[in-house]
Amino acid sequence: MTATTASPARTAKPKRAPRGASQHSGIRESAVSRTIAMAVMVVATLYFLTPIWWLFVASSKTRADFTTTAPLWFADFALFDNIAALFDYRNAVFLRWLGNSALYAGVGALIATIIAAMAGYAIAKYTFRGRETLFNVILGGVLVPATALALPLFLLFSQVGATNTVWAVFLPSLVSPFGVYLSRIYAAASVPDEIIEAARIDGAGEVRTFFTVATRLMAPALVTIFLFQFVAIWNNFFLPLIMLRDESLFPVTLGLYVWNTQVSQIPDIRALVIIGSLLSIIPLILTFLGLQRFWQSGLANGGLK
Repeated sequence: MTATTASPARTAKPKRAPRGASQHSGIRESAVSRTIAMAVMVVATLYFLTPIWWLFVASSKTRADFTTTAPLWFADFALFDNIAALFDYRNAVFLRWLGNSALYAGVGALIATIIAAMAGYAIAKYTFRGRETLFNVILGGVLVPATALALPLFLLFSQVGATNTVWAVFLPSLVSPFGVYLSRIYAAASVPDEIIEAARIDGAGEVRTFFTVATRLMAPALVTIFLFQFVAIWNNFFLPLIMLRDESLFPVTLGLYVWNTQVSQIPDIRALVIIGSLLSIIPLILTFLGLQRFWQSGLANGGLK
């Protein structure tokens, strides 16, 4: 008998691409896309920062230099003199407006964040009749612009005699449909049911479980809600415009608008409007920078999970 030996199977070697073809094309595509992305970011940065730069430069000029010098570069630096003139004008009414805006935006955004977080957490973690219908109604509220609600709110507050009061601006700012939506989505994804059950077994009530367990896991979402609501209330203009008549209750946005309407009668007030606009955006920048680390920690924790 003749034994037949099977020859080992030959493995087909993959064909090599021509030298420099695929590798160089991949590097070229990566470099081109990276260059385009950087160019877009540079253009966007200039687009958003140029008005702020102009505002800072214009705030440092005197009234004469404002119209006779280059708009994007400095002349005689009079920033601190302009700030002093702003604070001295009409018994420091601008500081009163800043305090009103801080009250409306700071306290209003904090309470609105707590209410939105509690509502979103309840919709995400509790089962009850009409839950999805309620959530859809809240979601529909996100699509309604705030300006469309200003006139109905004015009619409601006028019926109870609450117009031209702090409550006319403060109470509507406590409602955040977008905050409820974001809280529900984030609570469903970041708060495990096992942790809630463990807290209940340990004897914690529902309120304690929410404030000691859920809020820590939902921290990035809560910071996002607070920032969105803070910026929205701080920049709110139309609602205070129709609600308030007393100048001492004005937020800074409405106060600067009133001053701007008087520029034709009082030309010297133009510089105050400009420097006031610069100072009014500083709290927004500081708030964002101060809370940015919570976003970063939330993204890092999400990456570890």
